[in-house]
Amino acid sequence: MGSGPTNPDARVLRAMGTGLVGQFDPAFTALMVDTQDLLRRALRTRNRATFPVPGTSRAGMEAAVVSVVEPGERVAVVENGRFGLLFEHIARCAGADVVAIRAPWGTPADPDDVARGLDASGAAALLVVHAETSTGVMNPVREIAAAGRRRGATVIVDAVCSFAGAPLETDTWELDIVVAGTQKCLGCPSGLAPVTYSDAVAARMARRRSPIRSNYLDLTQLDRYWSPERLNHHTAPTTMVYGLHEALRLVDEEGLDARIRRHRAAGEAMAAGLQALGLRLYGEAVGPAKMPMLAPVMIPDGVDDAAFRAGLLEAHGVEIMGAFGDLAGRIWRIGTMAGNARPAPVARTLRALSDALGGQAWEALPAALAAVERRFEALAQAA
Repeated sequence: MGSGPTNPDARVLRAMGTGLVGQFDPAFTALMVDTQDLLRRALRTRNRATFPVPGTSRAGMEAAVVSVVEPGERVAVVENGRFGLLFEHIARCAGADVVAIRAPWGTPADPDDVARGLDASGAAALLVVHAETSTGVMNPVREIAAAGRRRGATVIVDAVCSFAGAPLETDTWELDIVVAGTQKCLGCPSGLAPVTYSDAVAARMARRRSPIRSNYLDLTQLDRYWSPERLNHHTAPTTMVYGLHEALRLVDEEGLDARIRRHRAAGEAMAAGLQALGLRLYGEAVGPAKMPMLAPVMIPDGVDDAAFRAGLLEAHGVEIMGAFGDLAGRIWRIGTMAGNARPAPVARTLRALSDALGGQAWEALPAALAAVERRFEALAQAA
Protein backbone atom coordinates (compact mmCIF):
# COMPACT_ATOMS: atom_id res chain seq x y z
CA MET A 1 0.00 0.00 0.00
CA GLY A 2 2.82 2.37 -0.86
CA SER A 3 3.76 4.53 -3.81
CA GLY A 4 4.49 1.54 -6.05
CA PRO A 5 5.01 -1.19 -6.95
CA THR A 6 1.51 -2.33 -6.22
CA ASN A 7 -0.05 -5.80 -6.22
CA PRO A 8 -0.58 -7.06 -9.78
CA ASP A 9 -3.88 -8.65 -10.71
CA ALA A 10 -3.79 -12.45 -10.80
CA ARG A 11 -4.63 -12.32 -14.51
CA VAL A 12 -1.49 -10.27 -15.17
CA LEU A 13 0.67 -12.78 -13.31
CA ARG A 14 -0.90 -15.67 -15.19
CA ALA A 15 -0.29 -13.93 -18.50
CA MET A 16 3.36 -13.47 -17.56
CA GLY A 17 3.63 -17.25 -17.12
CA THR A 18 2.74 -17.85 -20.77
CA GLY A 19 5.37 -19.73 -22.76
CA LEU A 20 7.85 -17.65 -24.71
CA VAL A 21 7.88 -17.27 -28.49
CA GLY A 22 10.31 -15.50 -30.77
CA GLN A 23 10.12 -11.71 -30.83
CA PHE A 24 9.09 -11.74 -34.51
CA ASP A 25 6.79 -14.75 -34.27
CA PRO A 26 3.48 -13.74 -35.90
CA ALA A 27 1.64 -14.44 -32.65
CA PHE A 28 3.90 -12.02 -30.78
CA THR A 29 3.87 -9.26 -33.41
CA ALA A 30 0.05 -9.45 -33.40
CA LEU A 31 0.18 -9.02 -29.61
CA MET A 32 2.48 -6.02 -30.08
CA VAL A 33 -0.04 -4.35 -32.39
CA ASP A 34 -2.90 -4.98 -29.96
CA THR A 35 -0.81 -3.69 -27.04
CA GLN A 36 -0.20 -0.45 -28.93
CA ASP A 37 -3.91 -0.04 -29.65
CA LEU A 38 -4.76 -0.61 -25.98
CA LEU A 39 -2.07 1.88 -24.95
CA ARG A 40 -3.52 4.52 -27.24
CA ARG A 41 -6.93 4.09 -25.64
CA ALA A 42 -5.50 4.27 -22.11
CA LEU A 43 -3.40 7.34 -22.95
CA ARG A 44 -6.27 8.98 -24.83
CA THR A 45 -4.25 9.54 -27.98
CA ARG A 46 -4.14 8.79 -31.68
CA ASN A 47 -0.38 9.14 -31.83
CA ARG A 48 1.14 6.63 -34.21
CA ALA A 49 4.30 6.48 -32.05
CA THR A 50 2.94 4.75 -28.95
CA PHE A 51 4.88 1.83 -27.47
CA PRO A 52 6.65 0.64 -24.30
CA VAL A 53 10.31 1.43 -23.75
CA PRO A 54 12.11 -1.66 -22.39
CA GLY A 55 13.10 -0.72 -18.85
CA THR A 56 11.58 0.86 -15.77
CA SER A 57 9.78 4.19 -15.78
CA ARG A 58 13.06 6.03 -15.44
CA ALA A 59 14.17 4.49 -18.75
CA GLY A 60 11.12 6.07 -20.38
CA MET A 61 11.90 9.47 -18.87
CA GLU A 62 15.51 9.26 -20.02
CA ALA A 63 14.53 8.05 -23.50
CA ALA A 64 12.19 11.01 -23.92
CA VAL A 65 14.78 13.56 -22.82
CA VAL A 66 17.85 12.16 -24.55
CA SER A 67 15.99 11.60 -27.83
CA VAL A 68 14.49 15.09 -28.02
CA VAL A 69 16.95 17.41 -26.28
CA GLU A 70 20.26 18.22 -27.95
CA PRO A 71 23.43 19.04 -26.00
CA GLY A 72 23.52 22.72 -25.12
CA GLU A 73 19.81 23.21 -25.73
CA ARG A 74 17.98 25.11 -23.02
CA VAL A 75 15.18 23.29 -21.24
CA ALA A 76 12.95 24.28 -18.34
CA VAL A 77 12.13 21.77 -15.60
CA VAL A 78 9.19 22.22 -13.23
CA GLU A 79 10.47 21.08 -9.82
CA ASN A 80 8.36 20.68 -6.71
CA GLY A 81 9.44 17.26 -5.54
CA ARG A 82 11.86 14.35 -5.83
CA PHE A 83 10.83 13.39 -9.36
CA GLY A 84 11.09 16.93 -10.65
CA LEU A 85 14.66 16.80 -9.37
CA LEU A 86 15.11 13.53 -11.24
CA PHE A 87 13.90 15.13 -14.48
CA GLU A 88 16.37 17.94 -13.84
CA HIS A 89 19.24 15.48 -13.35
CA ILE A 90 18.35 13.48 -16.47
CA ALA A 91 18.28 16.68 -18.54
CA ARG A 92 21.71 17.70 -17.26
CA CYS A 93 23.08 14.24 -18.07
CA ALA A 94 21.76 14.71 -21.61
CA GLY A 95 23.86 17.88 -21.88
CA ALA A 96 20.98 20.32 -21.65
CA ASP A 97 21.24 23.87 -20.33
CA VAL A 98 18.72 23.44 -17.52
CA VAL A 99 16.59 26.19 -16.01
CA ALA A 100 14.61 25.03 -12.96
CA ILE A 101 11.20 26.53 -12.21
CA ARG A 102 10.75 25.63 -8.55
CA ALA A 103 7.77 25.53 -6.22
CA PRO A 104 7.77 24.50 -2.55
CA TRP A 105 7.40 20.77 -1.92
CA GLY A 106 3.83 19.97 -0.98
CA THR A 107 2.32 22.62 -3.26
CA PRO A 108 1.39 22.34 -6.94
CA ALA A 109 3.34 24.34 -9.50
CA ASP A 110 1.71 27.60 -10.58
CA PRO A 111 1.15 27.81 -14.36
CA ASP A 112 1.76 31.58 -14.23
CA ASP A 113 5.17 30.97 -12.63
CA VAL A 114 5.93 28.45 -15.36
CA ALA A 115 4.93 30.95 -18.03
CA ARG A 116 7.20 33.59 -16.51
CA GLY A 117 10.05 31.11 -16.31
CA LEU A 118 9.62 30.17 -19.96
CA ASP A 119 9.50 33.83 -21.00
CA ALA A 120 12.71 34.55 -19.14
CA SER A 121 14.58 31.46 -20.32
CA GLY A 122 13.35 30.97 -23.88
CA ALA A 123 13.54 27.22 -23.23
CA ALA A 124 12.97 24.90 -26.18
CA ALA A 125 11.49 22.13 -24.01
CA LEU A 126 9.46 21.96 -20.81
CA LEU A 127 9.63 18.97 -18.47
CA VAL A 128 6.95 18.45 -15.83
CA VAL A 129 5.79 15.70 -13.46
CA HIS A 130 2.02 15.13 -13.42
CA ALA A 131 1.67 13.27 -10.11
CA GLU A 132 4.58 14.02 -7.77
CA THR A 133 4.67 10.85 -5.68
CA SER A 134 7.27 12.23 -3.29
CA THR A 135 4.73 14.73 -1.89
CA GLY A 136 1.30 13.45 -2.95
CA VAL A 137 0.54 16.54 -5.04
CA MET A 138 -0.83 16.76 -8.60
CA ASN A 139 0.54 19.44 -10.88
CA PRO A 140 -1.95 21.20 -13.22
CA VAL A 141 -0.39 19.71 -16.33
CA ARG A 142 -3.10 20.86 -18.71
CA GLU A 143 -2.51 24.54 -17.84
CA ILE A 144 1.26 24.14 -17.61
CA ALA A 145 1.37 22.45 -21.02
CA ALA A 146 -0.72 25.27 -22.50
CA ALA A 147 1.84 27.78 -21.24
CA GLY A 148 4.60 25.80 -22.88
CA ARG A 149 2.72 25.33 -26.12
CA ARG A 150 2.04 29.07 -26.47
CA ARG A 151 5.79 29.63 -26.25
CA GLY A 152 6.78 26.91 -28.69
CA ALA A 153 8.31 24.59 -26.08
CA THR A 154 8.11 20.82 -26.49
CA VAL A 155 6.22 19.53 -23.45
CA ILE A 156 7.49 16.28 -21.90
CA VAL A 157 5.29 14.85 -19.13
CA ASP A 158 6.10 12.27 -16.48
CA ALA A 159 2.74 10.54 -16.02
CA VAL A 160 4.25 7.48 -14.36
CA CYS A 161 1.88 7.47 -11.39
CA SER A 162 -1.18 9.19 -12.88
CA PHE A 163 -1.48 6.78 -15.83
CA ALA A 164 -4.67 4.67 -15.56
CA GLY A 165 -5.59 6.28 -12.23
CA ALA A 166 -6.26 9.97 -12.90
CA PRO A 167 -7.47 12.07 -15.86
CA LEU A 168 -4.73 12.19 -18.50
CA GLU A 169 -5.75 13.48 -21.93
CA THR A 170 -2.71 13.33 -24.20
CA ASP A 171 -4.38 14.70 -27.33
CA THR A 172 -6.93 17.06 -25.79
CA TRP A 173 -4.27 18.65 -23.59
CA GLU A 174 -1.84 18.70 -26.55
CA LEU A 175 0.98 17.00 -24.67
CA ASP A 176 3.98 16.38 -26.92
CA ILE A 177 5.49 13.40 -25.09
CA VAL A 178 3.98 11.39 -22.25
CA VAL A 179 5.92 8.80 -20.27
CA ALA A 180 3.88 6.34 -18.20
CA GLY A 181 4.61 3.52 -15.77
CA THR A 182 3.40 -0.04 -15.37
CA GLN A 183 3.88 -0.59 -11.63
CA LYS A 184 1.50 2.03 -10.24
CA CYS A 185 -2.19 2.40 -11.10
CA LEU A 186 -1.92 0.00 -14.03
CA GLY A 187 -1.17 -2.89 -11.67
CA CYS A 188 1.61 -4.55 -13.64
CA PRO A 189 5.16 -5.30 -12.43
CA SER A 190 7.87 -2.77 -13.17
CA GLY A 191 9.92 -3.28 -16.31
CA LEU A 192 8.33 -1.34 -19.17
CA ALA A 193 7.73 2.38 -19.65
CA PRO A 194 4.90 3.21 -22.06
CA VAL A 195 5.66 6.29 -24.16
CA THR A 196 3.63 8.23 -26.69
CA TYR A 197 4.66 11.22 -28.79
CA SER A 198 3.27 13.32 -31.60
CA ASP A 199 4.26 13.53 -35.24
CA ALA A 200 5.70 16.97 -34.48
CA VAL A 201 8.08 15.39 -31.99
CA ALA A 202 9.06 12.74 -34.52
CA ALA A 203 9.86 15.54 -37.00
CA ARG A 204 11.86 17.38 -34.31
CA MET A 205 13.97 14.28 -33.70
CA ALA A 206 14.52 13.84 -37.44
CA ARG A 207 15.92 17.41 -37.60
CA ARG A 208 18.52 16.85 -34.89
CA ARG A 209 21.94 18.28 -35.64
CA SER A 210 23.69 15.77 -33.41
CA PRO A 211 23.18 12.03 -32.88
CA ILE A 212 21.04 10.82 -29.98
CA ARG A 213 23.37 10.07 -27.06
CA SER A 214 21.99 6.59 -26.48
CA ASN A 215 21.44 3.54 -28.60
CA TYR A 216 19.25 1.56 -26.25
CA LEU A 217 17.03 4.54 -25.35
CA ASP A 218 16.84 6.02 -28.86
CA LEU A 219 13.12 6.59 -29.46
CA THR A 220 13.59 6.70 -33.23
CA GLN A 221 15.00 3.16 -33.21
CA LEU A 222 12.45 1.91 -30.68
CA ASP A 223 9.68 3.33 -32.86
CA ARG A 224 11.02 1.40 -35.84
CA TYR A 225 11.10 -1.77 -33.73
CA TRP A 226 7.43 -1.37 -32.82
CA SER A 227 6.44 -0.32 -36.34
CA PRO A 228 5.71 -2.77 -39.19
CA GLU A 229 9.38 -2.42 -40.14
CA ARG A 230 10.34 -4.48 -37.01
CA LEU A 231 13.87 -3.14 -36.82
CA ASN A 232 15.90 -5.66 -34.82
CA HIS A 233 16.89 -3.11 -32.19
CA HIS A 234 16.70 -5.29 -29.07
CA THR A 235 15.17 -8.56 -27.89
CA ALA A 236 11.80 -7.71 -26.39
CA PRO A 237 11.16 -8.60 -22.74
CA THR A 238 8.41 -10.92 -23.93
CA THR A 239 7.08 -11.80 -20.49
CA MET A 240 6.70 -8.13 -19.58
CA VAL A 241 4.82 -7.42 -22.81
CA TYR A 242 2.43 -10.27 -21.94
CA GLY A 243 1.83 -8.64 -18.55
CA LEU A 244 1.38 -5.15 -19.99
CA HIS A 245 -1.09 -6.42 -22.56
CA GLU A 246 -3.21 -8.16 -19.94
CA ALA A 247 -3.11 -5.17 -17.57
CA LEU A 248 -4.31 -2.94 -20.40
CA ARG A 249 -7.09 -5.41 -21.19
CA LEU A 250 -8.25 -5.08 -17.59
CA VAL A 251 -8.35 -1.29 -17.98
CA ASP A 252 -10.31 -1.63 -21.20
CA GLU A 253 -12.82 -4.04 -19.65
CA GLU A 254 -13.43 -1.86 -16.60
CA GLY A 255 -13.52 1.32 -18.64
CA LEU A 256 -10.92 4.04 -18.16
CA ASP A 257 -13.38 6.58 -16.76
CA ALA A 258 -14.77 4.04 -14.27
CA ARG A 259 -11.24 3.12 -13.20
CA ILE A 260 -10.38 6.77 -12.63
CA ARG A 261 -13.53 7.22 -10.53
CA ARG A 262 -12.61 4.13 -8.49
CA HIS A 263 -9.12 5.50 -7.78
CA ARG A 264 -10.57 8.83 -6.70
CA ALA A 265 -13.09 7.14 -4.41
CA ALA A 266 -10.40 4.96 -2.85
CA GLY A 267 -8.10 7.94 -2.35
CA GLU A 268 -10.85 9.96 -0.75
CA ALA A 269 -11.85 7.01 1.43
CA MET A 270 -8.28 6.47 2.58
CA ALA A 271 -7.80 10.17 3.33
CA ALA A 272 -11.06 10.32 5.28
CA GLY A 273 -10.15 7.19 7.22
CA LEU A 274 -6.67 8.45 8.06
CA GLN A 275 -8.04 11.76 9.29
CA ALA A 276 -10.64 9.91 11.37
CA LEU A 277 -7.75 8.08 13.05
CA GLY A 278 -6.32 11.47 14.00
CA LEU A 279 -3.58 11.56 11.34
CA ARG A 280 -2.86 14.68 9.27
CA LEU A 281 -2.11 14.90 5.56
CA TYR A 282 0.95 16.79 4.39
CA GLY A 283 0.98 20.08 2.47
CA GLU A 284 -1.78 20.82 -0.02
CA ALA A 285 -2.63 17.14 -0.39
CA VAL A 286 -5.79 17.94 1.57
CA GLY A 287 -7.51 19.81 -1.28
CA PRO A 288 -7.96 19.70 -5.06
CA ALA A 289 -4.20 19.26 -5.59
CA LYS A 290 -4.17 15.89 -3.78
CA MET A 291 -3.15 12.88 -5.85
CA PRO A 292 -6.17 10.56 -5.87
CA MET A 293 -3.97 7.48 -5.52
CA LEU A 294 -1.59 8.57 -2.75
CA ALA A 295 -1.98 10.00 0.74
CA PRO A 296 1.07 11.68 2.30
CA VAL A 297 0.65 11.35 6.06
CA MET A 298 2.47 13.33 8.73
CA ILE A 299 4.22 10.89 11.09
CA PRO A 300 2.94 11.41 14.65
CA ASP A 301 5.36 12.83 17.20
CA GLY A 302 7.40 10.18 18.96
CA VAL A 303 6.92 7.52 16.27
CA ASP A 304 10.08 6.09 14.69
CA ASP A 305 9.47 5.98 10.94
CA ALA A 306 11.53 2.95 9.90
CA ALA A 307 10.70 0.87 12.96
CA PHE A 308 6.99 1.56 12.64
CA ARG A 309 6.86 0.60 8.96
CA ALA A 310 8.89 -2.56 9.59
CA GLY A 311 6.52 -3.54 12.40
CA LEU A 312 3.46 -2.86 10.25
CA LEU A 313 4.80 -5.15 7.55
CA GLU A 314 5.82 -7.89 10.00
CA ALA A 315 2.64 -7.89 12.08
CA HIS A 316 0.03 -7.10 9.43
CA GLY A 317 1.55 -7.77 6.02
CA VAL A 318 0.90 -4.14 5.04
CA GLU A 319 3.68 -2.12 3.43
CA ILE A 320 3.64 1.68 3.35
CA MET A 321 6.46 3.92 2.12
CA GLY A 322 8.72 6.48 3.72
CA ALA A 323 9.81 9.69 2.03
CA PHE A 324 12.78 11.42 0.38
CA GLY A 325 15.07 14.31 1.23
CA ASP A 326 13.84 16.76 3.84
CA LEU A 327 10.61 14.77 4.14
CA ALA A 328 12.38 11.56 5.17
CA GLY A 329 11.19 10.61 8.64
CA ARG A 330 8.43 13.22 8.47
CA ILE A 331 5.77 11.61 6.26
CA TRP A 332 4.50 8.21 5.21
CA ARG A 333 3.21 7.69 1.69
CA ILE A 334 0.16 5.42 1.56
CA GLY A 335 -1.07 4.38 -1.86
CA THR A 336 -4.40 3.13 -3.19
CA MET A 337 -3.48 1.90 -6.66
CA ALA A 338 -4.78 -0.62 -9.18
CA GLY A 339 -6.45 -3.55 -7.36
CA ASN A 340 -5.73 -1.93 -4.00
CA ALA A 341 -8.06 0.96 -4.87
CA ARG A 342 -10.95 -1.00 -3.35
CA PRO A 343 -12.72 -1.11 0.03
CA ALA A 344 -11.02 -4.21 1.49
CA PRO A 345 -7.36 -3.09 1.12
CA VAL A 346 -8.23 0.39 2.39
CA ALA A 347 -10.00 -1.04 5.43
CA ARG A 348 -7.19 -3.53 6.11
CA THR A 349 -4.61 -0.74 6.04
CA LEU A 350 -6.61 1.42 8.44
CA ARG A 351 -7.05 -1.53 10.82
CA ALA A 352 -3.31 -2.21 10.72
CA LEU A 353 -2.46 1.44 11.37
CA SER A 354 -4.93 1.75 14.23
CA ASP A 355 -3.60 -1.43 15.86
CA ALA A 356 0.03 -0.32 15.49
CA LEU A 357 -0.62 3.21 16.73
CA GLY A 358 -3.00 2.15 19.51
CA GLY A 359 -4.67 4.62 21.87
CA GLN A 360 -6.95 7.16 20.22
CA ALA A 361 -6.32 5.72 16.76
CA TRP A 362 -7.65 2.32 17.84
CA GLU A 363 -10.68 3.92 19.48
CA ALA A 364 -11.37 5.89 16.28
CA LEU A 365 -11.22 2.85 13.98
CA PRO A 366 -15.03 2.35 13.73
CA ALA A 367 -15.43 5.96 12.61
CA ALA A 368 -12.62 5.53 10.08
CA LEU A 369 -14.18 2.38 8.61
CA ALA A 370 -17.57 4.09 8.45
CA ALA A 371 -15.99 6.95 6.47
CA VAL A 372 -14.56 4.42 3.99
CA GLU A 373 -17.90 2.71 3.60
CA ARG A 374 -19.71 5.99 2.95
CA ARG A 375 -17.27 7.02 0.21
CA PHE A 376 -17.55 3.74 -1.67
CA GLU A 377 -21.33 3.76 -1.28
CA ALA A 378 -21.34 7.20 -2.92
CA LEU A 379 -19.30 5.77 -5.82
CA ALA A 380 -21.75 2.90 -6.27
CA GLN A 381 -24.73 5.27 -6.24
CA ALA A 382 -23.07 7.57 -8.79
CA ALA A 383 -22.48 4.62 -11.13
